[in-house]
Amino acid sequence: MFDKILIANRGEIACRVMKSARKMGIKSVAVYSDADAAALHVRMADEAVHIGPPPASQSYIVIDKIIEAVRKTGAQAVHPGYGFLSERAEFAQALDAMGVAFIGPPVGAIEAMGDKITSKKLAAEAGVSTVPGYMGLIDDAEHAVTIAKQIGYPVMIKASAGGGGKGMRIAWTDDEAREGFARSKSEAASSFGDDRIFIEKFVTQPRHIEIQVLGDKHGNCLYLNERECSIQRRNQKVIEEAPSPFLDAATRKAMGEQAVALAKAVDYCSAGTVEFIVDGARNFYFLEMNTRLQVEHPVTELITGVDIVEQMIRVAAGEKLALTQGDVKLDGWAIESRLYAEDPYRNFLPSIGRLRTYRPPTEERSDTHAVRNDTGVFEGGEISMYYDPMIAKLCSWGPDRAAAIETMRGALDAFEVEGIGHNLPFLSAVLDHPRFISGDITTAFIAEEYPDGFAGAKLDIALLRRVAAAVSAMNRVAEIRRARITGRMDNHERKVGSDWVVSLGGEHFPVMIAADREGSTVEFGDGTRHRVVSSWTPGQSLARMVVDGEPLVLKVSRITGGFRVRLRGADLKATVLSPRMADLAALMPEKAPPDTSRLLLCPMPGLVVRIDVKVGDEVFDGQALAMVEAMKMENVLRAERNAKVSKILAKPGDSLAVDDVILEFE
Repeated sequence: MFDKILIANRGEIACRVMKSARKMGIKSVAVYSDADAAALHVRMADEAVHIGPPPASQSYIVIDKIIEAVRKTGAQAVHPGYGFLSERAEFAQALDAMGVAFIGPPVGAIEAMGDKITSKKLAAEAGVSTVPGYMGLIDDAEHAVTIAKQIGYPVMIKASAGGGGKGMRIAWTDDEAREGFARSKSEAASSFGDDRIFIEKFVTQPRHIEIQVLGDKHGNCLYLNERECSIQRRNQKVIEEAPSPFLDAATRKAMGEQAVALAKAVDYCSAGTVEFIVDGARNFYFLEMNTRLQVEHPVTELITGVDIVEQMIRVAAGEKLALTQGDVKLDGWAIESRLYAEDPYRNFLPSIGRLRTYRPPTEERSDTHAVRNDTGVFEGGEISMYYDPMIAKLCSWGPDRAAAIETMRGALDAFEVEGIGHNLPFLSAVLDHPRFISGDITTAFIAEEYPDGFAGAKLDIALLRRVAAAVSAMNRVAEIRRARITGRMDNHERKVGSDWVVSLGGEHFPVMIAADREGSTVEFGDGTRHRVVSSWTPGQSLARMVVDGEPLVLKVSRITGGFRVRLRGADLKATVLSPRMADLAALMPEKAPPDTSRLLLCPMPGLVVRIDVKVGDEVFDGQALAMVEAMKMENVLRAERNAKVSKILAKPGDSLAVDDVILEFE
């Protein structure tokens, strides 16, 4: 077994690999850029090597710099994590040339599965079900139309070397096939340096379901069941679960066996993932194979008890797999929610800055539930503009799907993140959505259910009443605290009333509260009562309540006249006023928001790449005005109406915050 391994990655996956290495008694080496000098993975490692400036193109994906770090530290093996160099055959070759083990599959498997056309041909030869399509080279747009007609619309036009949704178009007509071919070819050339295109049948009602495989260097290969990854936004996964709520045992077995057949066809060893698209009739078709550790591997670990990273290390060291297919179990249900530094209220634009508050829920495991949080950040740390926006992977486990969902709900509500925009509210909203709860999901779920973006969840009246009862109890505690001030004049003792009006979520609840040693009873105007038990005290940002015997977790902060309350994807202003004050408050006019219609505001923190207009220009609706770069994404800002530019307040190279003014219009 190795004494020391180097992790050629950063963030949560580097930390994850180090945990398994530490458990196995293996020392770990971190690499870091200037931006990551104080990062968590650097703190966790036994050694750390600086490899260059912040951009990944100058540090994390420069093979020579990683190789030099290996030489300097004497590491005997390298784990690439995911992304960066994890699927670069030349990196594995460079390590092999210096006698260092690559904790991943053989070079031949990486090369074969890294090309979509080659991988589909190999899959078909191995007896794996593939989507009807044309794997040969396509001459031009008219050739693309001919092929599309033969396959039958709709078709998917895809870049052979593509990934992450780039170089991909759906065509329903001849004209769309022509346009899709031209755009995919151009995008593929610019993104991957490879403009080869293939066409295949577009599967309707598609689910994205993948099989985790594990092989060793002695010819043994098995599958660790499946993961459902259909909750995606712009082809990027958001929530994953294992097993799939859609598959039956027969389909699971067939998919697993075909995944193993493909792995054996390329002499695969280490962990890998075979991705399938599954239609509404449980017909499944091979998509691609990821020759690396998958982001969502924790859910498989939670339902099988197999440490996949440990197995990768043991396989790389030449050990045989210690388990057989018959040993693989399916224990309960697991869900993963990806916490991203992106603002769901601003169309999921990237958010950067300092984590003023970062308090994940407590990690725990019992026979009834489990919470796991794979992360690479810490409170006070900074989210950089240079890397992927993922902050953490929050996972829950339960004996069944309903229990796993309920555990995830509580964990999301208890996860405190302040200082940046993040998608916790959106994740909570999806977990509460009736379609998700029923398991009736496809890869189009987010596009169909949130076509206009996310504006916050709306709580049902029953939950609003429970929150109102909890807020009433919190208000009583806060009022008692305020009443017990020192230095009062005699005969000026303040009495805390029992009658209040709680307003939140557009509803107004007259309540009467009575307290005893065990808790509070809150009676609503219609005579219904709620029992509230809590140890919350003013100043605590997390209120763990029990309302009518059921737990309720609220993120709270003080505002004038009440509290800001966040739970289940909703962000509520809850006011608690005396009946007289509530009557007067109802007469107050609402403050109008400022008029920003004549301004172009920066929608996310980022760097100005270019300004496309000048003072005096007449611009039209949809015209590009400026480009801002953040977290590896270039965002074009466009005019929302016809106007004339009167001022330009930013220039290329400027670093802007959210809502900084870029342009003014007449």
